[in-house]
Amino acid sequence: MTTSTRGTAKIPAVLVLEDGRTFRGRAYGAVGETFGEAVFSTGMTGYQETLTDPSYHRQVVIMTAPHIGNTGVNDEDSESQRIWVAGYVVRDPARIPSNWRSVRSLDDELVAQGVIGISGVDTRALTRHLRERGAMRVGIFSGEALPDAGVMLAKVRQAPEMQGADLSTQVATKESYVVPAIGTKKFTVAAIDLGIKGMTPHRMAERGIEVHVLPATATVEDVYAVEPDGVFFSNGPGDPATADHPVSVMRGVLERKTPLFGICFGNQILGRALGFGTYKLKYGHRGINQPVQDRTTGKVEVTAHNHGFAVDAPLDKVSETPFGRAEVSHVCLNDNVVEGLHLLDQPAFSVQYHPEAAAGPHDAAYLFDRFVSLMEGQRA
Repeated sequence: MTTSTRGTAKIPAVLVLEDGRTFRGRAYGAVGETFGEAVFSTGMTGYQETLTDPSYHRQVVIMTAPHIGNTGVNDEDSESQRIWVAGYVVRDPARIPSNWRSVRSLDDELVAQGVIGISGVDTRALTRHLRERGAMRVGIFSGEALPDAGVMLAKVRQAPEMQGADLSTQVATKESYVVPAIGTKKFTVAAIDLGIKGMTPHRMAERGIEVHVLPATATVEDVYAVEPDGVFFSNGPGDPATADHPVSVMRGVLERKTPLFGICFGNQILGRALGFGTYKLKYGHRGINQPVQDRTTGKVEVTAHNHGFAVDAPLDKVSETPFGRAEVSHVCLNDNVVEGLHLLDQPAFSVQYHPEAAAGPHDAAYLFDRFVSLMEGQRA
């Protein structure tokens, strides 16, 4: 990725998909060229949380909502210390942000962090194209001297694909750290950071949990060195088929029957640990309006998603695994994708979506209480 940070309002930009489809617009954010996997997010709010979600590492995010940047950027809502998206695509960026918490514009933040974007694009047409053809590699090029079409397309096709990408160690913490419990400490949890969002340990801390966040390279011995009451596996980017080390660590946790909770990538890791396969979705689920049914209660939740891979587990039966019986606990009502797993013979469960959902909705926040109940039951 190459960047420049001069004014971008009238600088031409081009978006090129790997199948040759091209969209022209104006530079938004930094100027230069960038590459990644083209994905679309259907959220109408929460763009700051989306941009700073480590799970979007090496992805170019297309926002389906037409107006982006209206509330500017603040210093409280980021999910990590930086923007992780490889590029950003919007239709109509806000000219002037308007919110009492705003401290700078989204455009200025993109420039400051060297994130290349494009505006003035028909994001509806682009999204429909990706729904029909599937997520694919993409490049954004901006500047006065753009390469010719053939050169741009060749560069896009040379970019690495998401399938087979091992990315969690690139976004995870390098050193362990502790998020203290809010109020009285009730439990200790070891959280494996595969791309964790800041709101996740906060949601646990609100419930009296002291969270020890460990690097993606943590071993089983590292996990149990903190004497955890429970173990958590976070969200993160990349192909779960490459995550052999986290799968091995999770199997070690399952062998000890410690209460276990996984979110997103953590759900895929649990699936692999139980012996299920994973596969790449055509265009994934991203946004904050995805309907999911909790099959243990029958309740339908509106949920926040960000995943391009899914677990291949049977929806219609209980499966025998090396760690006892397992079943699909949650399912997406749009396409019947597996959205959760739980074990029937020991305290372990996971969901594919994001119950921490800093920008909302909060229908699934009860899952953190379910994790607390597992630890209470184990202690009793």
